[in-house]
Amino acid sequence: MSQHTVAVLGTGKIGELVVAGLLRSGHPAENLLVTARRPERGTELAERYGVTVVDNTTAAERAGVLAIGVKPQDAGALLDAIGSRIPSDTLVVSLCAGLPTGFFASRLAEGTPVIRVMTNTPATVDQAMTAISAGPHATDDHITIAEQMFKPLGSTVRVPEYQQDAVTALSGSGPAYFYLLVEAMIDAGVLLGLPRTVARELAVQTAVGSATMLRDSGEHPVLLREAVTSPAGTTAAALRELENHGLRAAVLSALEAARDRAREIAAQAK
Repeated sequence: MSQHTVAVLGTGKIGELVVAGLLRSGHPAENLLVTARRPERGTELAERYGVTVVDNTTAAERAGVLAIGVKPQDAGALLDAIGSRIPSDTLVVSLCAGLPTGFFASRLAEGTPVIRVMTNTPATVDQAMTAISAGPHATDDHITIAEQMFKPLGSTVRVPEYQQDAVTALSGSGPAYFYLLVEAMIDAGVLLGLPRTVARELAVQTAVGSATMLRDSGEHPVLLREAVTSPAGTTAAALRELENHGLRAAVLSALEAARDRAREIAAQAK
């Protein structure tokens, strides 16, 4: 990756995570360009990371890898403005939730390789889950470049593009589901008489420990759940209430809603 000049267009939260990850992996700051809508944001990025702030057109002309991190509703206007300035051998990496690679390919020179990426906010602590899909004209070499970009942020997986809306629903939005569950557990602990600081420590470490067991043990979550659940015990009573309140159905409905919203975003951006 270090031989490529990488430009991140629209360096918001996810874009900044990409910048930080590239620098941690040893990518030279002098080979890293960023753009920002607000001048003060550009100044902040330059001071924090030592990267070069440029305008979108300059980034399009100079970068070998162009990571587009603007809001999905802004992507069309951006490509209309700079699409003709992007050389056809530039690798375009989309960070825009919901937008298919065809959205970009139709606005770029014929043959321009496009890759679609969905990552998530645990990239902040190098624990992201990033799904990568090849679009038009993208080769294995291009996918490898994308993997190198995102591996410093956590784990990567290759998926066919038609699965990306499901990825968005499951892992892209997924951290929010866990935060909501932990928030509810903390509030319940307080209701049961625990000080909030203690309830938070108990809930957070339980979540961290459980996630680590899931990852490191290789066991199916059913087996891990059963290991905690004694017959007619306290856990069994709690799980019964979760099932009575439709936990599984609620999760399925939530993911379907997120997937459908991703599809709506794509449709609105056409």
